[in-house]
Amino acid sequence: MFRDLFVKYRTNAQLKRNNAFRGSVLYEDAKNVGILYTAEDLTKHDIIKDLAKKFESDGKKVSVMSFLPKDVQNFEFRYNFFTDKEIGFFGNVNSEDVHTFVNKPFNYLLYVDFEGDPIMRYLLSMSRAQCRVGFFEEINRPFCDLMVAPQQPNYKSLAHEMYKYTKVLS
Repeated sequence: MFRDLFVKYRTNAQLKRNNAFRGSVLYEDAKNVGILYTAEDLTKHDIIKDLAKKFESDGKKVSVMSFLPKDVQNFEFRYNFFTDKEIGFFGNVNSEDVHTFVNKPFNYLLYVDFEGDPIMRYLLSMSRAQCRVGFFEEINRPFCDLMVAPQQPNYKSLAHEMYKYTKVLS
């Protein structure tokens, strides 16, 4: 409870402090794509793998970071992940992998979650990504530069729409 208050404070401060260049880049010119998501089940994990493969087949370098909640297993150690244990009481992130991820200058960073999480919004606020893409939800407005609202409320549709709309940016 207290940690969420500290994380919210840190997030608001980071939004003001972050001076990363924001804006879209032509898809053909994009080189680096990041994918950030909360692990839930094997189906979502497979959707993320397929999404990463699509970008890779287009010649993009893809980095994936996953938040692994308590009582959820890591289905494959292919991607970097962090857990609740790596978030301190005051909201500080104690993971070198996370710091490396948020400091990468992604052309696109896709946040593939429906329900926003304070920790994930904090990472989005720290990100150096040029264009952050997420689910269309009012609370995501300060954290996402492009938001999509899929026809079907499932992760397969969300991932498809994110891929489709980033490709349209040309």
